[in-house]
Amino acid sequence: MMKLERCENGHVYNAARYKECPYCNNTDRLEDIAVREEIPMDQVDVEDDKTVAYWANELAVDPVVGWLVCFNGYEKGKDFKLKSEKNFIGRAPEMDISLEGDNNISRKNHAIIAYNPKNREFVITPGDGNGIVYVQGEAVYAPMKLSSFDVIEMGTSKFVFVALCGEEFDWKIDKE
Repeated sequence: MMKLERCENGHVYNAARYKECPYCNNTDRLEDIAVREEIPMDQVDVEDDKTVAYWANELAVDPVVGWLVCFNGYEKGKDFKLKSEKNFIGRAPEMDISLEGDNNISRKNHAIIAYNPKNREFVITPGDGNGIVYVQGEAVYAPMKLSSFDVIEMGTSKFVFVALCGEEFDWKIDKE
């Protein structure tokens, strides 16, 4: 059960999930990382089919490729990091993008936003839920390409999509 509390700085958080405000106090989510040894680039394993940052294998980092920013709805003002490949969206805490407050969004797999590192493009796909997803006011019934600053509507919430990766930038390692 979700128990919402407001911290002294005005952040609203799920007290059943966090002891203290996760926005003010990141110590619960941070770990001590030992100083890592630098690896020469010629010793890094690179998969041809997948974009992987050079530190990803060592520290299990999955670099951000874009964001969803809520501008209307329960999560207004909050941003959600998009990772490479599939990002599952729903209310459940185990979703890649967990939108706990909007009860009109399905618990699991309401929608999927994927970044294809080979083609350097973003696609939104409807999920398994009953609700319809809209992009720029148009219902999404099949995979649809996303562009930066597209407005996405799910449940009673609205989001703006912001791409980091694409034609101009990608985390791709130069092999030369």
